[in-house]
Amino acid sequence: MGNFAERGGTLRPLKIVYAGTPEFAKVILSNILKTPHQVVLVMTQPDRPSGRGLKIHPSPVKEVALDHNIALLQPTSLKLDGKYPEEAQHAKGLLEDLDFDVMVVAAYGLILPKWLLDLAQSKSKLGCINVHASLLPRWRGAAPIHRAIWSGDDQTGTCIMKMAEGLDTGPIIARESLAIQNFDTTQTLHDRLALQGSRLLNETLDSIARQEDLILHEQSEIGVTYAQKILKEEALIDWHLDAKVLDRQIRALNPSPVALTHLIETLYKLWLCEDVSPTWAQRKTGQPGEVLVINDFGIEIACGTGVLRILELQKAGSKRMSAKQFIQTNTINVGEIFK
Repeated sequence: MGNFAERGGTLRPLKIVYAGTPEFAKVILSNILKTPHQVVLVMTQPDRPSGRGLKIHPSPVKEVALDHNIALLQPTSLKLDGKYPEEAQHAKGLLEDLDFDVMVVAAYGLILPKWLLDLAQSKSKLGCINVHASLLPRWRGAAPIHRAIWSGDDQTGTCIMKMAEGLDTGPIIARESLAIQNFDTTQTLHDRLALQGSRLLNETLDSIARQEDLILHEQSEIGVTYAQKILKEEALIDWHLDAKVLDRQIRALNPSPVALTHLIETLYKLWLCEDVSPTWAQRKTGQPGEVLVINDFGIEIACGTGVLRILELQKAGSKRMSAKQFIQTNTINVGEIFK
């Protein structure tokens, strides 16, 4: 934010309430903290069990807040008439008494009720600003990055939007596209989108701080799609599908929850792959799930249509490794069939 003078504006640093939880939100928060703006309160979801030992861990956003001695609020719910009305009422009272200019939300994970949207609106005409990782109105909802890859989209992007009561229905403040590469996983695309979102958000905060008039664009009702949360049962590979579809599924499920398949009752996680169907165009393949080739390049498996080469995998109880490493220490034979 050292460019205020260049743009001819006058900087009045903003006081921000920030709400977010996972790694994506951590990147956004970390980049706000590099600006002159002040984050006066961080809201994030309660500490949850995770990892093999299911130990209680703070969210990535909480870790940043603690490192920077920022006040924290971790309500289980913000619904005044929900299961945790005392926590919601406490949050409401605290926010009503707090001096802030704008609220920023990125992958918070809790529904923001009308009272909170109205409260933010009373502080700033933009109310709550949301950083969303898709080109709205496509992929409203919980898993826009996963669904964009899985569906074969050739581009996605980031929207900065004013939040409304509907699910990601608010008007767009800023919007920028980003190409999806044919090797992108949810992890690699997530990382690029988080950086893009950070830049777009900080530019928006710059404009607010200069009291510039921002043009809001209402979302079209054409092309609306919903990115439903990824369910664990969606991770299981169906080898009867086309290799292109399975390639997208495996990349979309990396790093979580990771695509799953079985061979002789042993569970395998599939991390990376590539569609090698063109190299089999004039050759007979096999039945869906059948192992066709095993070599240093990978493990090639027949699909309903086409052939998929597995590049990285993980056997239950073992660690993730390249296919080349895997075949040196594990036995998989040509002709065996993944289910």
